[in-house]
Formats: sequence, C-alpha cells, structure tokens
Amino acid sequence: MSPWVTALVLGSALLHASWNAIIKASREVMLDTALVAAGAALLALPLAALVPMPLRTSWPYLGASAAIHVAYFSTLIAAYRVGDLGHAYPLMRGIAPLLVALFGVALLGEHPSASMWLGIVLISAGILSLGLLQRGRAQRAATLWALANAAIIASYTLIDGTGARLSGSPAGYVAALFWLQGLLFVTLVAILRKRAAFEYAARNWQRGLIGGLCLISAYGIVLWAMTRAPVAAVAALRETSVIFAALLGSVFLKEPFGRQRVIAACAVALGVIALRN
Repeated sequence: MSPWVTALVLGSALLHASWNAIIKASREVMLDTALVAAGAALLALPLAALVPMPLRTSWPYLGASAAIHVAYFSTLIAAYRVGDLGHAYPLMRGIAPLLVALFGVALLGEHPSASMWLGIVLISAGILSLGLLQRGRAQRAATLWALANAAIIASYTLIDGTGARLSGSPAGYVAALFWLQGLLFVTLVAILRKRAAFEYAARNWQRGLIGGLCLISAYGIVLWAMTRAPVAAVAALRETSVIFAALLGSVFLKEPFGRQRVIAACAVALGVIALRN
C-alpha cells in the first residue's frame, strides 16, 4: 500500500470512529442510526449529480450491498441495545478483516503477502483484545449479535470491493449506494417508529448531517482505496477506527485508556507498519 492510500484510509478510520461516537452517546440508538443513514443519503444526492454514474455491471452489487447494509444497521442496533459497546464494537470490527482476507482469496483471487497477513493478524488481534477485556460485563446475546454483524461487514466489504472496481466510477458507486441504503433503512425505521421518528428527526437533524458526512466520507475513501490496494489490507486498516474510538472516548468522554489499550494500540500500529512493507 502506498503512503497516500495508507494515510487516507487511516483518516477514514477516524471518521468512522466519529460517527460511531455519535451513536455511542445516543439514548435512541435506532433513531440516531436512521438519522445518520438519512444524512448520508441526502449528501449522496448532490454527489451523484457531480460524478459519472456507475456502470451497469456494478448494479447487482449495489442492490445486494444496500440490502446487506440494512441488516448491518439492524444487528448493530441490537448489539448496542443488549450489551456493552466496549465489548461489541471491537468484536464486530476485529473479526471482519480476518473473514475478508480468508474469503478474498477464494472470491477475489487476492493472495496477501506474508507481511500483509502479519499486518492483518496484528490489527485484528489488537482490536479483538479490546473486546475481550470487557468479557466479564458482556452478555451472551451481545456477543452473538456482534459475531453476526462481523459476518455482515465481511460480506458487504467483499461485495463493495468488487462493485467499486466494476463501476468505472467509485464516487458514483458510493453516491448510489448511500442513497439506496439510506432510503431502505429510513423507510424501515419510519414504519417501525412512525410519528416518533419524524419528531426526533425534526429536533436532531444536525446530528444526522454531521454523522452522515462522516459515514459517507469514511466509506467512500475505503471503496476508492479498494480500487488501488488489496481489499483485505484496506479492510484491516479501516478497523483501526476502534483505536481512534478509544482515544476519542479517553479525550472527550474521560474514559480510562489503560495499559491494556496501550498494548492493543501498539499491536495495531505494528500491523499498520507490516501492511506498508
């Protein structure tokens, strides 16, 4: 991976941690998740007008990814409702890169080098260790939802990695994806919560736009990077968002960082270095 791609994906990880911090601080996880999805969908519309449309060959991937993202948001909400975020989030994000690397060999024909495998394993191990630190407070249901979410993350990562490459316009693919997935998920939440959803949106729309900007920017960078570097390496590097989330929590929410988190951060840093070699 080039230094430019590495830097951008690390920036994407920080943006990803930022929109998750918005959800983390919420008392209405479903409604705030819908707000973020709606914000990303609204921001996707002007982007779609400025960039070429994705080629037809990528449309089946767009449809599949949009549907899978609805499942992603749903399992994310379920995991956050029944368990500790400090347990569920690292499990989701730590397992997914390993699944992407393993299935990417078969589905994408990518064969990471030894240094890339080392980097992927170090990053995943560092992230997973943060979730395992919370096991005493974790509920079994939260673990199961987190594992389901990890499988979903791996699925849409592989689908979007292929779709973005076939689209001829990664930016156009991003715009179409976020508009479509936002439409599907917001419609579902509006049906489930009805009047409460519209009243909540009217009071908190600024949060949705800020979170939506972070969401679409973060994933847009990742999809562009997947057209320039191996999908498995980009997927692993993206999950450094967990370390950024811990840092944000320490600085802004006064959460303890602790020795274990320092060790995990060092493992992730070594993994990033390995990916660059």
